[in-house]
Amino acid sequence: MDFISLAILTLCIIVIFEILSTIYNQYTIRQKFKDVPQVEGHPIFGTTFKLMNLSDYERMKWFTKFMLKNCKEGAFVQWVGAKPFISVFKPEHLEHIFPSTVNITKGLPYRMLAPWLGNGLLTSTGKQWFHDRKLIGPTFHFSILDQFAVVQSEKAEILTKCLEKKIEKDSGKAFDIFPFIVNAALDIICETAMGVDIRAQEVETEYTSTVHQASKLVMQRLLRPWYWIDWLYYSVSSGKQFKSAVHILHGFTKQVIRKRKAERKSQNGFIKIENEDNEFNIGKRKRKAFLDLLLDQNEKDDAPLTDDELRAQVDTFMFEGHDTTAVAITWTLFLLGNNLEHQEKVHEELEEIFGNSETPASVKEITQLKYLDRVIKETLRLFPSVPIILRKLTEDVKLDKYTFPKDTEVMLSLILTHRNPEVWPEPMKFDPDRFLPENSKGRNPYAYVPFSAGPRNCIGQRFAQLEEKIVLTAILRKWRVKSVKTLDNIKYGGSLILRPSEEVLIHFTPKK
Repeated sequence: MDFISLAILTLCIIVIFEILSTIYNQYTIRQKFKDVPQVEGHPIFGTTFKLMNLSDYERMKWFTKFMLKNCKEGAFVQWVGAKPFISVFKPEHLEHIFPSTVNITKGLPYRMLAPWLGNGLLTSTGKQWFHDRKLIGPTFHFSILDQFAVVQSEKAEILTKCLEKKIEKDSGKAFDIFPFIVNAALDIICETAMGVDIRAQEVETEYTSTVHQASKLVMQRLLRPWYWIDWLYYSVSSGKQFKSAVHILHGFTKQVIRKRKAERKSQNGFIKIENEDNEFNIGKRKRKAFLDLLLDQNEKDDAPLTDDELRAQVDTFMFEGHDTTAVAITWTLFLLGNNLEHQEKVHEELEEIFGNSETPASVKEITQLKYLDRVIKETLRLFPSVPIILRKLTEDVKLDKYTFPKDTEVMLSLILTHRNPEVWPEPMKFDPDRFLPENSKGRNPYAYVPFSAGPRNCIGQRFAQLEEKIVLTAILRKWRVKSVKTLDNIKYGGSLILRPSEEVLIHFTPKK
């Protein structure tokens, strides 16, 4: 046998061996999940093409269908290509995973965020995550939230002025509320996180549009398994667009960090406007932003963060801190606009606390709004801002009769838990009184987890809740709202953030 024939034979043997090895490995993996309810799909490609061809809303309905079919089991598996993703949604199952200090590694979609968010608090794991969580925790102390509340109130007032102009311009016609709320939330997070006033509610900035573009590109990549391969993704147009967007976002954050550090060094933390015409009015206020507080903590730390690590933390809070609160506020207005009897109770409570006063709400007054608090909780039950959290197991986990092995991608499906009829009677009915103390008694604490739970719960949840109440109070003290669409026909979806898939049209009527 000549050399070429021998080489070809050897290559064929290697290829056959690899194919047989892959088939055997796939058989072994599938055997491990054979007893878990299966989502029907192609034997090789799984549900990949099915999911790609569905709209965001259709995907959400599709998942809900399998939850209703498997409510008692509390789990089902779907295959994306050759990779299994286990959806779990029974509170008792979440109770085994959320409190773990071992299974804290985030799943595949979060790794796709890494080029943008680095090893920030959302994406990191292990010792680094524990260090960073301990470092950042003090920046969300109750006393510091009072400072952030001032910014939230200022931006809420700007929002009401923008709404007034829109209402006057459109002569009382219904309009899409979501873009207004998103811009207000982005204004709030930019100034509280970085001390930067980007005036997103008044002018379109490159940063504003780039944040939205990057988020959309991550979602598109998630649904296409072949783009999980980095070199392939970054060789196509969407990958190049994502890289360009990340470059813009990183450049902006790095610029702010450099300026902040220089100001602190030269002025001992006191802030002076260097250029009144600066597009972002960087550092125009003496109050401290999250970045200042983080730098304070960092200077005291034995293992301080580098500039890139600081940038990752700030970028993380920028990403997590605007869309999540924006959708929560939007869905609350939408649901109140569909449930006028509950909205009337909110107005009665606002009248009782504020009377005819036009002074912005204080933190103390906000804490007195018990009914509004239940309304927001019920909204987050129906529309958790982050509908699904993915974890990659670092050790085997036994849930009832199922044992999920190490390295399994587990989808903690909060929206399915919140809408499970085995847990919540009439789950699609809007009823804030579900959260009265007497009605909550005996309910599994993991039946309602809109901010996650356990060691990796949302560090900014108090900030988010305060913002939602301040913005909603500012709007509802001026107007009554009525939604055009109902819960049955409004379209929404998304795996990272539960965003509306169409305009959220709302009528505004001046409060009398």
